[in-house]
Amino acid sequence: MQLTWYSAEETHRGKRRKSNEDAVLSRPAAGLWAVADGMGGHHAGDVASHAIAEALDSLELNGSLSRAVDAVEDALLMVNNRLRAHARRECRGGTVGSTVVAMVSRDRVGVVLWAGDSRLYRLRGSRLEQITRDHNPISDLLDSGMVTEADAVAADTHIITRAVGGQRELYLDVAVFDVDLCDTYLLCSDGLYRELDRRELVDELRADGLEDIAQRLLERCLAGAARDNVSLIIARPERR
Repeated sequence: MQLTWYSAEETHRGKRRKSNEDAVLSRPAAGLWAVADGMGGHHAGDVASHAIAEALDSLELNGSLSRAVDAVEDALLMVNNRLRAHARRECRGGTVGSTVVAMVSRDRVGVVLWAGDSRLYRLRGSRLEQITRDHNPISDLLDSGMVTEADAVAADTHIITRAVGGQRELYLDVAVFDVDLCDTYLLCSDGLYRELDRRELVDELRADGLEDIAQRLLERCLAGAARDNVSLIIARPERR
């Protein structure tokens, strides 16, 4: 069954950051969406996030799902190398990096590729599922059994263990999932989910009107501390 996708996005520097180092990309006709969060406290995080968005925006994605996923992965690997070279030339070896979460979809199947702590959520009915897994020390300890689930939930860390441009070799995690007509997908930077709890996310994502949902989620963040840049994409499929 062929699906038609619709999406809406918002990005904002927040209340405390001097600039917005996030970038968002929505290509519903191509079945591609991405959020990149430039690494705060490092050199030129906006350069890194926008390099990711521009590379993905230039891709031809008319083929199968597997070819589209390969193209996205190749593009991110290329950006990783370019950012490493840029850091050596312009930043005396400092890090120029960004998280990324990218979703690709064909028919009733979706694939997400990610590095860092930007996330993909799926709302199905009233159940909100985090499809990605954060690349940070707490998640690594959870996987190894050295901390409990409760410890991981209570921890608040901005340290990430993977990023585009962060290491010589970029290792992306990949997950495959089914797509249903009742689904709503949320791609976002940590500036969103660190400000809003899961109940707030569910309440908004269940509503109608993607543009209105995206705007209200941003407004909720800005009504609070909004300590970081905030970026989000809402995507939904419909039967063609």
